[in-house]
Amino acid sequence: MTLIASIFFILLLFQVPSSLLLFSRLLRGAKRFPPLQPRLASATMLAQVSVIVPTLNEVERMDGMLTGLSRQTYEVREIIIVDSNSQDGTREKVTEMTKKDPRFKLISDPTLPKDWVGRPWALHNGFLATSEQSKWVLGVDADTQPQAGLIASLLHFAATNDYDLLSLSPQFILKSGGEWWLQPALLMTLLYRFESSGVNAPSPETVMANGQCFLIKREVLAELGGYEVAKASFCDDVTLAREVAKRGYKVGFADGARLLKVRMYEGFADTWHGWGRSLDLKDASSPSQLWSELGFLALVQGFPLLFTIFGLFTFNTFNFLTFKVLFALNIILLIGRWALVFAISSSYEKNGGGRWLLWLSPTADILAVARIFLSAFSKPKQWRGRMYG
Repeated sequence: MTLIASIFFILLLFQVPSSLLLFSRLLRGAKRFPPLQPRLASATMLAQVSVIVPTLNEVERMDGMLTGLSRQTYEVREIIIVDSNSQDGTREKVTEMTKKDPRFKLISDPTLPKDWVGRPWALHNGFLATSEQSKWVLGVDADTQPQAGLIASLLHFAATNDYDLLSLSPQFILKSGGEWWLQPALLMTLLYRFESSGVNAPSPETVMANGQCFLIKREVLAELGGYEVAKASFCDDVTLAREVAKRGYKVGFADGARLLKVRMYEGFADTWHGWGRSLDLKDASSPSQLWSELGFLALVQGFPLLFTIFGLFTFNTFNFLTFKVLFALNIILLIGRWALVFAISSSYEKNGGGRWLLWLSPTADILAVARIFLSAFSKPKQWRGRMYG
């Protein structure tokens, strides 16, 4: 029994400081900036932004993006669609849009070099094609649904807070029970490891970013040599943002649930594969940071449900103080986790079958943490029909 008590004590030694770190992050999140609201453009914003959208066989996903960007006003100088040899009608759909809105331009990126990942390569070539007269470059994903007033709101918030780089968390569109159960647990792995949207990161290593809506000063991106620093990264947004922060620039990450919607994946399997592909962020982290984050995640997100169930069945078996304290701590962590479901509920569109499973998503935490570990041990070999490695 002494051995068992020692094991409980060792677990406490690791879990208590991890829990305190988590609580400090969540406390900062409670004081975060409120969600950004749509705004009308001002005269000072005239033609300040070049938008870049990388595409590869997006014809079924891009209508919301095309419509949403066309609703942005005179703050947008140009919208450059960088296509990577799509074969599904993507190019034809963009060509039709160029006839309706002359701000849209369609270009093709050159053959993908062996040492580049497709997305940053497309963004890099889009950047090279942007006007030098633009003050800002905005990367947008093809599967997003920008709302009216998005870009004006971005510019206003960036100017007000003196940001050199600003990205947004979106409102997610989920449609099946499997997505509602798994995706919030995967999202929580990011909220636990890093700062919430609307909170300024205390160090470059904890900076978060979202490439679905990624605004950066053109002069800063030019100083970096475009996307060169993120050319081999499957999380190019975070890689680039952390490099910008390391160079002393101010990086922001805001709640854009009222400005940007996104339908990323179809069903449970697609969510498991797509979201888990780079969620470990190993391409933007040192090995020591990655493994410390994984250990932290296991202790505060993966372990509490397991130990609480174990404790319920063995509460009268172990009469150790260490066991009682450990049991109480994990119950607190579990209660806090369920409370966070309320906190993130606004990050999801209210429609969609199976929404009630959002409230059961904490039971998927063990699976979500396991997915992060699996991702950390592997590197993507294929994505959107392209082979890597």
